Amino acid sequence: MFILAFLPVVIASYKHTKQEYCSIYAVATNCRPPPDEFLHIPARDLASDEAKTGILEDAFSALAVLQNEYYQIGRNTWPSAIDWTAAVTETVVSGMLSTLTKSIDLIVPGITPSIREAQENLISSVYDQVVGYHFAQDIVAIRDQAFDDILWVVLGWIEAVNFARSHDGIRFPEAEHSPNASFPTDVHAALALLPWRGHLWIPSFQSRAKSFWLLGAQGWDTALCHGGMVWNPRLEPYKNAITNELYISASISMYQHMSNGSVADKDPLHLQAAIEGYKWLVNSNMMNREGLYADGFHIGRRKHGGVECNIRDEMVYTYNQGVLLTGQRGLWDVTGSPSYLEDGHNLIQAVIKATGWSLKTNRPIDSVDVSAKLPKWRGLGRGGILEEKCDASGTCSQDGQTFKGIYFHHLTAFCRPLDEDNLNDGDYVDLDGFIRVKGAHKSACQAYLGWIKHNALAALTSRDSRGRFGMWWGSAIFGNIHVSRASDGIDHDAVNATDYRKDGTPNDDLWGRDSRWLPGSRKRGLDKQVTLEDYKKMDMLDSTEKPLRKPKPRPSDPNDRGRGRTVETQVGGVAVLRAYWDISQSLSS
Repeated sequence: MFILAFLPVVIASYKHTKQEYCSIYAVATNCRPPPDEFLHIPARDLASDEAKTGILEDAFSALAVLQNEYYQIGRNTWPSAIDWTAAVTETVVSGMLSTLTKSIDLIVPGITPSIREAQENLISSVYDQVVGYHFAQDIVAIRDQAFDDILWVVLGWIEAVNFARSHDGIRFPEAEHSPNASFPTDVHAALALLPWRGHLWIPSFQSRAKSFWLLGAQGWDTALCHGGMVWNPRLEPYKNAITNELYISASISMYQHMSNGSVADKDPLHLQAAIEGYKWLVNSNMMNREGLYADGFHIGRRKHGGVECNIRDEMVYTYNQGVLLTGQRGLWDVTGSPSYLEDGHNLIQAVIKATGWSLKTNRPIDSVDVSAKLPKWRGLGRGGILEEKCDASGTCSQDGQTFKGIYFHHLTAFCRPLDEDNLNDGDYVDLDGFIRVKGAHKSACQAYLGWIKHNALAALTSRDSRGRFGMWWGSAIFGNIHVSRASDGIDHDAVNATDYRKDGTPNDDLWGRDSRWLPGSRKRGLDKQVTLEDYKKMDMLDSTEKPLRKPKPRPSDPNDRGRGRTVETQVGGVAVLRAYWDISQSLSS
């Protein structure tokens, strides 16, 4: 299945036009020395951008609202989510738990046993809901869905594994940390050595991740485009950014986190998959001239024997720029090649620029005020605030409402500080090179902090009286202006840009004529993959329902339009606040 594919001549060569950087784990030959910068702007004082503990409290409040409003005890899930957005929700909740276990002492210092017990009770109570979701997750349904749906499950349970290990190590440092630890027969030894109870769920989480990685890996295909992941096996072949990014990030995460402390436990198949998947993606010409990933490739003239990815869909979504960051960071951690980090920083900087933010001046390019006039659309936002094309008009689907939270979750993973303690054991390590890369990585992530803060504070303004986050974070910043798709300043009719995550896949030769894929909120209980006959029935149902609906008054808050505030928009709020807090803390330490 995992064979190194020769790349087609019609596809651009590897994106690094210069020689690649030398790995810190290999003696330098035919490579550039490790870099000492990833961002070419003057250093500046960033103390004013550091997050105060109030941001951590806001992040916890967002988590509490997420669980109170949307998680249903008894059903052990977020019932208004669909399968893949529930998997993302679990991922973000597990990530936030990791943040709490490291940082809660900064809010309420655990200086007495009773406070420590209260901290433990709080964190474990949320974790219990994650465990409950492990049993409620509809694994039968997900197995039959698209390959991206399958791979979200992998990342979610690896995140839960990482939290369980972190919490066990921080809160129970003297315990035996083996996931297969048995109960000592002596009560004194049991009290002293038994790991945190949540640690015992790690094998179950790992098993779920492993089985779904194996399912997801079946999407790797070398018959078309000389490699790459197919998105949906029930449509005409489409190799899109998100499925390939998920495959890369899930594969390297499996290699890093599935073992239980022994290098011998690591499966080289996972590493091979991540490296080959990354090579294919960066050589696929899927990145546009702005340095952002377009959505994906169709295969032209397929009915006439065509096998090349040569029809690119130019739609740009925020999450297509985010998921890969976890893979790039993981590949650096394992291989020691700074080229992966450089690619990640270039992608982050392209995203920030596409929101209308200047890293050089640490402020928006365009003036931002409450004059009820929208700043210019810059490609992925305006006024320095990350935005989907559906945000301002209030037309996002359930899928689209999830994307920005995904971006900030993976940005948090990428900007973790480089740590000497995590260097691979081996015969050779270029410590001087590592120190240079460590400084370059920290300096670049510091420069992003003003932008992250800008987005976090904007997101906070989108909350309603119940603490629920809206989808359009810039709404209040821009004067709560009401705009439509015709007046939001975005070209929604751009050539070869199909917003299928909002409207579903077209019924044509490129996407498929036998069936359509529809975003979650429109499937009406059917599988996302619906036949044309099913779709006609849904249209008939819509036409019979519409006359019975009374027209709704225009909401005063633009974030109450469309789907309004949902579990997915709340996840976005948790993720951006956590990103601001975690990245700020890691850079100040």
